[in-house]
This record gives sequence, structure tokens and C-alpha cells, in this order.
Amino acid sequence: MNDMPTTQDPASLDGKAIADLAEQLNQLLRLRTFPIGMKLFADVAEMEAVPGLRRPTKGKTYSTCQLVTQSRMAGFTLGITTENVPAFSSCSSVIGLDAPGEIYTSGRKMDGVWFQNRDAAAAHQAQMPRVTPGTYHGLAVSPLRTARLSPPDICLFYGNPAQMILFINGLQWRNYQRYDFSITGESACADSWGNALKNQTVSLSIPCYAERRYGGVADDEMLMACPPNDLARAVTGLQGLAKAGLRYPIMPFGPQAEPGEGMAKSYAGKS
Repeated sequence: MNDMPTTQDPASLDGKAIADLAEQLNQLLRLRTFPIGMKLFADVAEMEAVPGLRRPTKGKTYSTCQLVTQSRMAGFTLGITTENVPAFSSCSSVIGLDAPGEIYTSGRKMDGVWFQNRDAAAAHQAQMPRVTPGTYHGLAVSPLRTARLSPPDICLFYGNPAQMILFINGLQWRNYQRYDFSITGESACADSWGNALKNQTVSLSIPCYAERRYGGVADDEMLMACPPNDLARAVTGLQGLAKAGLRYPIMPFGPQAEPGEGMAKSYAGKS
């Protein structure tokens, strides 16, 4: 792992360079499923020109998290419009394909389901990060390894908490910053791809009940979404951490062992 090539200059991050980064990320974190990319399209015809693009089964609607799972597990490159997800819903509005309908914004949809009352349900909708509607009419999702989105707007991967903290440590390796992540609760896709697409920022989420029930997200999985430049920065940092002996999987030292011996491996000569 120490012999991995240096990551590309972020300014040159085309689809091929991002595919190389995804392979390095896989080697560093041993991910269970494919890292994927998302790209919004104002012109559906441009989306449909993406090589290898599939459209979901005609006449059926899916949750966005189901379509994401088809890409990250089966390796599909999918094109999504409002024909494929429930229109004027959280699924369609989080990715900016339309605005949420009144049944959502009023709180009626989730009143007595996820929230005790309509006011709480309406507040949930009002505070949810979403891509502003009116510009985009299609979204493509594809494994990064295919290089079919060149470049994607954001990169995403699922992993366990240990993988996520090491990824964040990688982001902080060269230029430190503290991260604060949002928790919407139900409709947590707003915290991952919604926030990352809207604000072009690193976004970590705890997938919600619906993502786990319908999208097949495992109990131990979290979701990271970030712009390609941040993926490059994190991979560079993960390589630096690996050279320092800080790698995944994290080997447990033991709760009854004195930690000094283990820490001496990392902090020798630092006194």
C-alpha cells in the first residue's frame, strides 16, 4: 500500500483520474460496494448520451436510494428523471428535479408517522437540504470505475464507521479543518447527496430507515458524499496515514493492555 502512486492534481480530475482514485480508495479502505458518482443534467438528451446508460423499468417508480443501490451493488449506470421516482416527493426534490408537493411541505404526509404532529413534520421538510429546483431534469449515477461521468458532480461511497473516520482523517491530513455534519433524521439522503450536490461540500450521513428498508443499506453502513477534489484530497491523506502505520482495518490493541507500547509505534521520539 505504501507504493501507491501519488494522486492526480485536482485540476485534472476527469473521469479516468477519478476512476483511478476510486481504485486507490478501495485498496485503502477495502470497501464492500462500488464507490459511485452522481451528475445532474439540465438536458435529458445529454444525460441519455452517457455511455452504457440504463433507464429504470418503464412504468415503475423507485426511491432514489434503491436506484443508488442498483449502481453501487450491481454496477449499473442509471439515468433518473421524475418518471422514475415519486414526483414532488422527497426523492425527486432532494436532487432538484422538482419541488416538494404540498402534502409534504404542510406536514400531512409524515404527521403521525415519523412525527407526533403536523408542525414537527412541516419543520422537517422546511429544514431539509435540497438542490434548488428549476434547472435540472435528470440525474445520472454510475460506479466511478466506469469513468462514464466525466467528471461527476459528487462522489459517494458506503462504509462502516471505522472507514469513515479514517476517510475524514485523510481529509484533514494536509490542511486541517473541523467538520460538522447534519442529521435530518428520516429522509437522510438530504444530508448526503442532497447537501453535497447543493453545496459542493463533504457530507457524511447516517442512512435513515427508508434507505435501510428499501435501499438495502446494511446496519453498519454510513454514507459519504463529496466533490471529486475532496476525494482526491482524502486519498492523498489516507496514503500519508498508511505510511505512518495508520491503516484499515484498525487492529484492536486490547482494552486491558497498557496503551503505551502501541502508542510508541506512532509517537516514538515525540516527547
